Amino acid sequence: MNTAIAIDPGVLEAVASGSYHDPHSVLGAHPQPDQGGRRTTIVRALRPLAKTVSVLVEGGDEVPLTHLADGIWEGEVSGPLGGYKIFATYTNAPDWIADDPYRHAPTIGELDLHLIREGRHERLWEALGAHPRVIDGDRGTAFSVWAPHAKAVRIVGDFNEWDGRLDAMRSMGSSGVWELFLPGVDVGAHYKYEILTRRGDWILKADPMAQLAENPPATASIVTRSEYHWGDGAWMTRRAATHAVAQPMSVYEVHLGSWRPGLSYRELADDLIGHVTATGFTHVEFMPVAEHPFGGSWGYQVSGYYAATHRYGDPDDLRHLIDRLHQAGIGVIIDWVPGHFPRDSFALAKFDGEAVYEHPDPRRGEHKDWGTLIFDYGRNEVRNFLVANALYWLDQFHADGLRVDAVASMLYLDYSREDGEWEPNVHGGRENLEAIRFLQEVNATAYRKHPGIMMIAEESTSFPGVTAPTDHGGLGFGFKWNMGWMNDSLVYIERDPVHRSHHQGEMTFSFVYAFGENYILPISHDEVVHGKGSLLSKMPGDHAAKLANARAYLAYMWGHPGKNLLFMGQEFGQLSEWSVDRGLDWWLLEQPSHLQLQEFIGAMNRTYRANAPLWERDHDSSSFTRIGAPEWDPNVVAFVRRDAHGGNLAVISNFSGTTRHGVPLDLPLAGGWTEVLNTDATEFGGYGQGNLGLVYATDVENAAPRASLTLPALSTIWLRHQRDPHIPIVSKG
Repeated sequence: MNTAIAIDPGVLEAVASGSYHDPHSVLGAHPQPDQGGRRTTIVRALRPLAKTVSVLVEGGDEVPLTHLADGIWEGEVSGPLGGYKIFATYTNAPDWIADDPYRHAPTIGELDLHLIREGRHERLWEALGAHPRVIDGDRGTAFSVWAPHAKAVRIVGDFNEWDGRLDAMRSMGSSGVWELFLPGVDVGAHYKYEILTRRGDWILKADPMAQLAENPPATASIVTRSEYHWGDGAWMTRRAATHAVAQPMSVYEVHLGSWRPGLSYRELADDLIGHVTATGFTHVEFMPVAEHPFGGSWGYQVSGYYAATHRYGDPDDLRHLIDRLHQAGIGVIIDWVPGHFPRDSFALAKFDGEAVYEHPDPRRGEHKDWGTLIFDYGRNEVRNFLVANALYWLDQFHADGLRVDAVASMLYLDYSREDGEWEPNVHGGRENLEAIRFLQEVNATAYRKHPGIMMIAEESTSFPGVTAPTDHGGLGFGFKWNMGWMNDSLVYIERDPVHRSHHQGEMTFSFVYAFGENYILPISHDEVVHGKGSLLSKMPGDHAAKLANARAYLAYMWGHPGKNLLFMGQEFGQLSEWSVDRGLDWWLLEQPSHLQLQEFIGAMNRTYRANAPLWERDHDSSSFTRIGAPEWDPNVVAFVRRDAHGGNLAVISNFSGTTRHGVPLDLPLAGGWTEVLNTDATEFGGYGQGNLGLVYATDVENAAPRASLTLPALSTIWLRHQRDPHIPIVSKG
């Protein structure tokens, strides 16, 4: 039976070159209509340069095929055809035998395609990408990719000698999705997509949905599958019942590659857990762990949004690290970068030859400061890619929160642009309405799917309602970094104490807006690089004064309304600024003064967690009151924090270089106030000046109760009212 006349020669030529959008319509098994009760199946296979090609039918029959054209072979098999293999011989090469990828139905369903078009596929990583499966008895990998402008897509890899002609994918119509199941391809296979653009060029791209990629500078995607079994069930259950705003939160920010260079995800677990436990932090925050081509970007220019970077191991190794941290009672926040992506030709940029992930208008699609590209937040599939990516890290890696990088650059169309370089929105304003809707969607979806998590905005402007609920018009974040406090307080603390009395507003202006959002106070990596110096090196004075300033500043920060974040190395007084290319100066801990600073951080964190006034009502302005007294020293900043059960804790900072004795202080309650923290204590490297552990406030007619204090130079003390009836219950989840 000759069916070649039924196929257009141009189609045969396109199939042979791997440039046809529907190769399954030609290749594979094609049942024929009954002819006098006789059922047959036409089989076609593409085997260029073969000497002979045949079909090996289940049961042992071998049916020879005839060469049709351009390496396409065809033959007729009697009856319906189940499983079979293609067998080919060559004149100057070994025989070849394999299952036929073109005998299989599509591996992606209509519901998946509908949800992708609508931008509502909340488990996109299960639909697109590379997934090892067994289909119709064949073990292999199902590949699918979104490339809406492509004329053809081929899979190339180490399994086909990077020759994509033999493995052309099938278009799934208007969805823009292409798919192919490749029998015999399993975990560990390296691959890319070869895409024919509308201009007629073939371009090579890594898989945007790959869950593993080669270690940079190599760029191939890798087929992977998780075999990890989690052991953090108790943590996850507690977390789901926890509202983070009312919990203690002190975050240790970590760049995994330079914390202790050379350690893998698994090797980091013991050391990192031991250090974080000793220093008392409640959470770690990992700078971006998604794959990125250039280490100098610190992970903030992502090429593989669904791939944990291979630099430190496989995805299951990262799962192991997070699981271990959870079992040790330590939360994990991951930095996430939906604001922009790099122009590297192997990744998302002009993915199918045209703007796909980036906005096509350069006024909206190009980031001037960073030389990167900006996502097209108004496109359903792009928005879905990002929303599902957030869910992926929360679901598949049990992340307790995502810190969203560079939110300000997403919110404003004129961000870092001059007049004429940006286009107003439909209302004539500067707000990026599509990005705002995206942020609202990702936050609402994340909190709906994963109760107890945290979405955190790194947002440096006064955009209103960053942490307001989306149903009230807010962006829906759980927390916002308080960049204003960070900038102002660092300017203040870097001043010589002699001059600070004239600039107290730099330290206290944040009280005006401290409850306008749910804030985190950050001393992050951005404050200790690019010539800014480490936190300790910012401090004025000799080494002892620098240490005293650092202790006083950090205790003031921990007492201030809001949660807290400190970058690695600052807890033991790193002297040099951070560099991604080398590790921390751990040798400094051999010096007593640096070890004492680290011990102070541990004591402060433990005291913080044990005192609910410092964290239970961070969002409530009624939990905070400035305090002072007549003739108050402008170098002293004092306030009271209150918990939900009447507990009171006073924070008093003396930022002058002189110890003051007999300082009057008006407190809200009479009676004893226990000195629960004194940064000048000798065990922390101070001089041991203070109040012998206890202060009494006595009633004053027509005035608040008053106490007399000793305030050591460059110090912060915390006083806890002794009548406090509240014993806080701290969730570890």
